[in-house]
Amino acid sequence: MAPITLEELYQFHKIDRKVFSCLVINLARNPAQSLLVMALWLWLENIGFPNIIPMLANFPNTLINALADEAETCLEWLGLENRRIPNNGGLPLTSTLIHSQISLQFFTQKRFTVIASIKATLSKICTRIFTDILQHIFGSTSLAPSPQNLLIVPGFPHPLFGSFIIPPTHLEELDLFDPRIWDNKRVCDDVNDDDKTMFLTFSRGFPVTEDEVSHFLTSRYGDCIKVLNMGNSETGNQVLFATMILNNVETVDEILSGKYIAKFRVNGKHIWIRKYERRD
Repeated sequence: MAPITLEELYQFHKIDRKVFSCLVINLARNPAQSLLVMALWLWLENIGFPNIIPMLANFPNTLINALADEAETCLEWLGLENRRIPNNGGLPLTSTLIHSQISLQFFTQKRFTVIASIKATLSKICTRIFTDILQHIFGSTSLAPSPQNLLIVPGFPHPLFGSFIIPPTHLEELDLFDPRIWDNKRVCDDVNDDDKTMFLTFSRGFPVTEDEVSHFLTSRYGDCIKVLNMGNSETGNQVLFATMILNNVETVDEILSGKYIAKFRVNGKHIWIRKYERRD
C-alpha cells in the first residue's frame, strides 16, 4: 500500500500547524520552546483532554500567548523540586480551556510520565509535521543539513527533553492503511527503556536480596518489573545497588509520588529508589 505524502500529512495536522505557526510567526515565540508547548498540548489531548488545539486555533493571539506562557510554566515545573504551588494551582487559563481543574501538582505527580511523553511526541509527531515551518523560520543557512543529512533545530538538546532532530524526508512507514497507526496506544506507551529505568540503593550491613526487592514492588504495584539487575558486591556478598527497568513509565511516578527519591522499608531494611539518569 502506498505511503502518505507530505501534503497529506500536513493536511491531517492542519490545525496543529496553524497553532504552531501562530506561536513562532505571529507571536514570534522561541521555536524550541514552542515545539515543547505543542508537544505538551498534544500529550494532554492524548490522555483525554480533547480538542485543546482546535479550540486554540479560534482564539485571539493574546489568549494563545497567555496559554503558551502557562504551558511553559508546566515545562519549567517538571525540572523543579520542592516549589510551592500557587493557591490557584498556577494554571487558571488552562483549567478554563479544558473545562477541568488542573494544577501544577498534576505535573509534579506525573513528572516522568510527562517528560517521556513529550520526548516521544517531539520525536514521532513534531519532527514530521512542523519541518517546513521551521525551515521558513530559520532559513536554509541556520537550519542546514548536518553531515548525517539531518536537520537540527537550535535550542536542542534540551536538558530535560533531549534532542529534536528532523530526519530526512522518508514517510514509507506512515501508511494510512496500516492498522498500527490507528490503534489506541498512548504516547507514554512508546518510550525507551531509559525513561523507565530506576536506580536502587541499599544500606551497608543490611543485605537485600533480589527476591525481596521483586516481591515488595510487585505486591505494591503489580506486574511492573521488566528487568531487575542487582549490582556487584563491594563488601563480601552484599549488593549495594540495583537498576530496574519497569514495564511502563507511569509506575516510575507511582513509586516516587512526586518526589525525587522514595524511601521504603523491606523486612526491616531500607531501600532508596530514584529515577535512573544515564551518564555517557
